[in-house]
Amino acid sequence: MDHGELRPGPLLRVEGLTKVFGAKEREALGLARQGVGRSEIQRRTGATLAVHDVSFGVERGELFVVMGLSGSGKSTLVRLLNRLIEPSEGLVEVDGRDLRQVSDSELRELRNRKVSMVFQHFALFPHRTVRENAAYGLKVRGVDAAEMRARADWALETVGLADRADARPDELSGGMQQRVGLARGLATDSDVLLMDEPFSALDPLIRRDMQELLIRLQSELNKTIVFITHDLNEAMRLGDRILLLKDGRTVQLGTGPQIISAPADEYVADFVSDVDRSRVLTAGDLQREPRMAARLGDPLSEVLRGLGANEANGAYVLDGDQRIVGVARDDLLAHARREGRTALSHADVVHEYETIGADRPLIELVHLVGRHVVPLAVVDDNGRMLGVVTRASVLDALAAAPALQRS
Repeated sequence: MDHGELRPGPLLRVEGLTKVFGAKEREALGLARQGVGRSEIQRRTGATLAVHDVSFGVERGELFVVMGLSGSGKSTLVRLLNRLIEPSEGLVEVDGRDLRQVSDSELRELRNRKVSMVFQHFALFPHRTVRENAAYGLKVRGVDAAEMRARADWALETVGLADRADARPDELSGGMQQRVGLARGLATDSDVLLMDEPFSALDPLIRRDMQELLIRLQSELNKTIVFITHDLNEAMRLGDRILLLKDGRTVQLGTGPQIISAPADEYVADFVSDVDRSRVLTAGDLQREPRMAARLGDPLSEVLRGLGANEANGAYVLDGDQRIVGVARDDLLAHARREGRTALSHADVVHEYETIGADRPLIELVHLVGRHVVPLAVVDDNGRMLGVVTRASVLDALAAAPALQRS
């Protein structure tokens, strides 16, 4: 298949993935299928059920987070995704290719070209320069020297290390070393980037800087990333979707707001209870349809009647493309009627409103809500109204206790 050809469906597909460590693998698998828990399987067989029956798909351009506490199976899972560990059962497909069916040489090629990995402890070569470390994956691939240098320099510039290309790793801080590890993954231009707790060894401030860097890079490069973490706030901040593991099994899969709003069980509810909802929930999560909207040319009497019925003091005036023309306020409309005007015109519209993008977190919009007679408007990149955020919806989001999902 041509490297540039796009297949339909998820870029990475996982079905029924299971891994047992120990001699009595078959017996342990049988017990796992019966629903026997990890500790009981280990007691009976001496084998460890690291991952059991995990299934998911990762779409192109998605930042997919796998999270769980220590021992949840997340680090084993990520190594199953490129066959650094052989699965006991299950399927892993990369761009439609079943990893069980590839030869050792094809697997090496796949790791070089399709799936790159960024490790927690940087895995840098101390005797090589930063540029040589960034270019290592390309060197293994056999890329010529000029292209290798160009790609490495681009990757280092992308992560903000262009001026340290000739330094050695021991001359860099921990955060800078991790940037080199990230640059190595970017330089290979692999289809999938696996990141195994890449920021967990960093101090909190540097860790946050690296998260911000990854968010920026993802918005610019649109990579397909599987990101492993034990930190729920990090997962919520980074992930388009989150797979939550416990004892090697899937507990819940969904977006951050979905998991916060509807946890699958008591374990998840307890897990998310301390999450800062103001940084996870976005304007898009809180938006609702406006109670009413007006158009230029609408009869003033009808607009006033609608405002009265909705107990509102103003309404957005939209054009044919759902862009905001302004706000029709009840007092100004009443004044226009007293002057004998009958239809809503530009003269009756004021520009007393605020707008925000759907992806902006709640913490960035709280101060904008309730400032005008109309709710905060949520708009797309072209200025079209998507909905509104009311003061009540903000208070509800901040105060809400998560409700368990009901099957």
